[in-house]
Amino acid sequence: MASTADIKNGVVLKIDGQLWTVIEFQHVKPGKGGAFVRTKLKNVVSGKTVDRTYNAGTKIETANVDRREFQYLYRDGDDFIFMDTSDYDQLTLTAAVVGDAANFLLEQQMATVALHEGEPLYVELPASVVLVITYTEPGLQGDRSTGGTKPATVETGYEIQVPLFLETGTKVKVDTRTGDYLGRVND
Repeated sequence: MASTADIKNGVVLKIDGQLWTVIEFQHVKPGKGGAFVRTKLKNVVSGKTVDRTYNAGTKIETANVDRREFQYLYRDGDDFIFMDTSDYDQLTLTAAVVGDAANFLLEQQMATVALHEGEPLYVELPASVVLVITYTEPGLQGDRSTGGTKPATVETGYEIQVPLFLETGTKVKVDTRTGDYLGRVND
């Protein structure tokens, strides 16, 4: 058991038998009345977010979540195969556990897998990854000054919006949280 003073971003709480990770928190000390903590929590399994308020000093139950580095090996149907680089054990994750990270996973890429009591919860990727555009329509000559975008398919099969001047074969940096184009990468 912990108290509200231990609430920080990334801490996983156990509430009503479910695991919730703290996205945002704010300690508030009003002029009148007792202090309290406002939190924004995200359900680890469903992804649902809720706002919760706790009085200062309230006891809360934290969950022990082990975050370990795994190497993504390959996809087998709807399953994703990861390998623990320390002991070479393989871990099979379902598409539901991998979630949106599947749009940015390349073979041999490192990813953080969160485990609770040996059960995989979710996959965390770096904030951005470099991917190669495998297909996009050619940009039109007159469209370059408008700052418009066009769809482009990257090597994972995911479709992103890129500026009109980019061509097939270009390496781009993509935000793994939003899927937004961040810039071109030059080797």
